[in-house]
Amino acid sequence: MNKKYYYVSGNTAKGLVNHLKSNIEDINQVVILRHPSLTLKTMVINEFIKKQKKNDYEIFLSAFGKEFLDGVIVRDKSIAIVSDHIASEVTGAFELDLNLFIKGEPSTTASKAHIHHLEEAHQSFKTGLSVHDDLEEVYINEMDFEKANQLTSDFINMVLEEFPKINRNASRRIRLFGTNTKDGVVNVVPHLLEQVSNAYFIKGRAGTGKSTLMKKVASACEDYGYDVELYYCSFDPNSVDMVFVPEMNFCIFDSTDPHEFFPDRASDIIIDMYEKLISPGTDEAHATRIQELNNRYKSYMKKGIEELKIAGEAMEKEEQKYTITKAEVQEINNFIINMIQD
Repeated sequence: MNKKYYYVSGNTAKGLVNHLKSNIEDINQVVILRHPSLTLKTMVINEFIKKQKKNDYEIFLSAFGKEFLDGVIVRDKSIAIVSDHIASEVTGAFELDLNLFIKGEPSTTASKAHIHHLEEAHQSFKTGLSVHDDLEEVYINEMDFEKANQLTSDFINMVLEEFPKINRNASRRIRLFGTNTKDGVVNVVPHLLEQVSNAYFIKGRAGTGKSTLMKKVASACEDYGYDVELYYCSFDPNSVDMVFVPEMNFCIFDSTDPHEFFPDRASDIIIDMYEKLISPGTDEAHATRIQELNNRYKSYMKKGIEELKIAGEAMEKEEQKYTITKAEVQEINNFIINMIQD
C-alpha cells in the first residue's frame, strides 16, 4: 500500500484556486460530500481511507487547515470521495447530502466572518504579488536570456536522453505541494521527494527563470509521452513550483524561501539560476531596492496569514455548532461503500 498526499486547492494572490478537475478526469465514480461542516466531511473521508488497507490512495490536504481533508482517490478502483467546496465544476458525480444522516436541523449556511477574512487574506496576497513583480523586474533586467535558453535546452536533453519516446497522449495533473493556511505557510515537499530517486533543487532569486524552465521541462516530457504532475505556486498561481514525472523517477522544483531545501542524497543536484544567468554583483548593486521590496512583500504575506488565522477562528466557531457521532459517520461510509460496489 502506498499513499500520496498533496493539495488541489490553495489560498493564493488570485483567490482560492482549485485544480481538482485534472486529478479526477479519468475517475469513473466520484462521490461529492455535501455539508457545511469540514469536520464531518473529513471524518467521512478518514473513515473511507481506513478501509483501503490493500489499495494505493491519494489524499487531498486542505487549504483550510491541517485538521481537514478535501478528498481521497483510489485510482486502482477508479473511485474518488471529495468535499463539495472543491467540486463546483465536477459533472456526472453522485452528490451525497450528509444532512440525511445527521440528526437535528439541516445545516446549509457558512460563516460570513470566515468568508470576509478569507477575502481579506487573498487581497493581501494580491498586493504582495504586485510588489513581488517589481522584485522580479530587478533580476529580469540583469538576465542573460541566451544562456537561459541554452541551460533549458541542455537540461531537457540530459533528462530525456535515457528514455525512449512513447507514442501516447500523456496526462497532465495540476496540483500544489503547499499553500498559505491559518497554520502558516505549509508544504509536503519532503514527502514528494521520498517518491523519486532523482531531484533537482532550483536555487535563484525572484524572476531568474525558475518557473519558465520548469514549464518547458514539463512540456518536453509530455511530448515524449510521459505523464506529468505539475505543481503550481501557492502564491502566484500562474507560476510553476515543481515538475514531477513518476515514470522518469525525477522531479525538479523551486527550492527557495518559503520552501527552501537542500540535497541530502548523492543523486540530488542543485541548479543555481542566479549564479548561471544573472549579471555578477546584481544583489550588491541593487541591495537597497531589493531589501525594500522584500520587506514590503513579506509584510503583505504576514498580513495575509494573519487574516487566514482569523478566518480559521471564525470557521472553528461554526464547526462547534455541529454534533457528530461515530455511528453517523459509519452509517455514511457504509452507504458510500455499498453504493460504489453496486
